[in-house]
Amino acid sequence: FILSQPNGYQTVIGDRGILLSGGQKQRIAIARAILANPAILILDEAASALDAESERLVQEAIENLKGGPTIFVVAHRLSTVRKADRIFVIEKGRIVEQGDHRKLLENNGRFKQLYELQFAG
Repeated sequence: FILSQPNGYQTVIGDRGILLSGGQKQRIAIARAILANPAILILDEAASALDAESERLVQEAIENLKGGPTIFVVAHRLSTVRKADRIFVIEKGRIVEQGDHRKLLENNGRFKQLYELQFAG
């Protein structure tokens, strides 16, 4: 979205990004984290302020990092983790399930309940 701004990378965004939406700030923060090329990348609710299209773009960026840093994604929005190698379902501070998306749906456990709540209808 930076290149779509009137002055591209030179666009004034105001003190502390005051002229940006929450989603735009979040996208910039994620881009900066990725560009830092860390060994471990922790994304805590990285898609919480993003619309569906922005979330898709962030997902693509994360997928392009596979084979690079270890990535931990903390999310309530299950679409954010559907392509993860391993998903941990945590309730009351304890891991209650783990596996990939397909396995967790097949288990008919808590993950499947949450999935059906989010994607029903």
